Parts: sequence; structure tokens; C-alpha cells
Amino acid sequence: MAKLKILDKTAKEVGTKDLPIQFSEDYRPDLIKKAVLALQANRRQKYGSDPRAGKKHSAYVSKRRSAFRTTYGIGQSRTPRKALSVRGTRFNWVGAFVPQTVGGYRAHPPKAEKNWEQKINKKEKRKAIRSALAAVMNIIIVKDRNVNVPINYPFILSNDFEKIEKTKEVKTVLNVLGFKDELKRSTVVRIRAGIGKLRGRKKVKKKSLLFVVANDCAMLKAAHNLPGMDVVKVNELNAETLAPGTHAGRMTLFTEAAIDALNKDKLFTNEIVKKEVVKKKKRISPRTKKKQVNKKWL
Repeated sequence: MAKLKILDKTAKEVGTKDLPIQFSEDYRPDLIKKAVLALQANRRQKYGSDPRAGKKHSAYVSKRRSAFRTTYGIGQSRTPRKALSVRGTRFNWVGAFVPQTVGGYRAHPPKAEKNWEQKINKKEKRKAIRSALAAVMNIIIVKDRNVNVPINYPFILSNDFEKIEKTKEVKTVLNVLGFKDELKRSTVVRIRAGIGKLRGRKKVKKKSLLFVVANDCAMLKAAHNLPGMDVVKVNELNAETLAPGTHAGRMTLFTEAAIDALNKDKLFTNEIVKKEVVKKKKRISPRTKKKQVNKKWL
């Protein structure tokens, strides 16, 4: 297992740490892609048209010769119609109900009962996360994402980083650590090409650094407002946060406590850490208690 430097807020080395076994997984882009697509599919909201849309009125017309309300013999197609106006025995028919008519239902509308869900095995999902963790420490894979990687990357952040409360301070520390160019790159926002800009996704923002912390801390809120950057607790990591858009190698900074939690709890591995279970005392009803007392005195 590789050893990484631990840096403080001033970019000074304060120690070294061995990486846990999760970072020694083989790089599997196929598994990472499968896990990310499953997450995205399961997040999709089902949608569809009203099953009765376009069918809320009667459009029955007789085709028989002798019927009173008929379209027989007047050179009209067999499209379902409704009477718009009447003049004696002549009806002004208007097509209705079917897809090719005004106000008719759609031919093949989206249906709310369609199931978008994708299944993935637990072991596959864990292996995908481990593979994505290994990729974030591989400088070659990280550089393929066209990010500005500092010379000293990868490294681990000291636990003081979790105590930062101000966004301005986070920005200052990142500049000291060598992420000045990356901060500049992540602020670039471009207008999306095509019709997508009319559908609530006009702007495209870049994905930048990912901070991984151990528990609830001030850092979760402090770095939240920096463009393109995410902060996540170590036990809430998934394939998509580590490999946005199915592309592995996101530049990721772990705190020392987060690395310890990965190692101690064996997160994302197939090993089960047994936790002490406190047995609760069995509740005895008053009636049972009374019976036990009576038995004692017999």
C-alpha cells in the first residue's frame, strides 16, 4: 500500500499515512459506468400523460346507410367524428378522439407505469466504488479529465481542515495548496448548445474538487458554495460522486479522519465489522408478574 503525505493548512508536511486496502483495487471503468448509470436511472422521476387525455368526449358516428346521424354517402373517411353544427338532416362533422385529429390523444404517449429502475449487485457496487477510489489516486487517470493538477497531488489533509467555517478561508487554503488554476477553471460557465437550453438546463458548469470528511463538521457547509466543488461524508460516498458522468479520476482530497474511518469500519469491502449489540431487557406485563409472585408463594 502506498504512503501519502499529510498536509496542514499552510501546505506543510505534518506526517505520512498508509492508504487502506480499498485504494488497491484494479481499475474497472466498465463497472464504474454500470454503477453510475444505475444511480442515475433509479433517480429518474416517472412521468406520463393522463390515461384519459383526449378521450373525455364521445365521438361515435354511425356508418350505416339508413341511420339518421350518419356519414354514409357524403365522401367522408371513417375517422371518429363529433357533430359541430346541424342544419336539417345535414351534420357538420369534425374529426375527434383519435391521434391525427385536433384535441385527440397522442399515438404513443409516455406512460407513468414504465419502470426506469436498474439493478446492480451489492458486491459489484462496492467493487465499483473501490475501483473509483483507486482511480482518484492515479495521477494519469486524474489528468485525463483535463483538470489543473498541482505537483504535490495526491495527498491527505490534516483534521484541522474539517474545522474551517468560512468559504473565504477554504478558498485561501486551496490557493496555498496549489489549486489556484483549478479554482479559476471551475468558475467558467458556458451556455449549452441546442434545444436543452429551453428545458431548464441552460448553463453547463464544470465538476471540480471533491472533499471527503469523516463526520458532520463545519467544512460541509463552508465548501458547499464554491463552484463545481462537493463535500461528502466518507460513509456516503458512491460511484457517481467519485466518477461524475461515468468518467473516473475526479480530483479528491481526503481528511486524515476520513482515511481512518475507511480503514476502521472496512467501508465498501465485503468484510463485515461486528458491532456490539446491547440486549434489551424483555418487558414483563403486570399480569405475568402477578402469576410469577403467586407461583413463588405456592
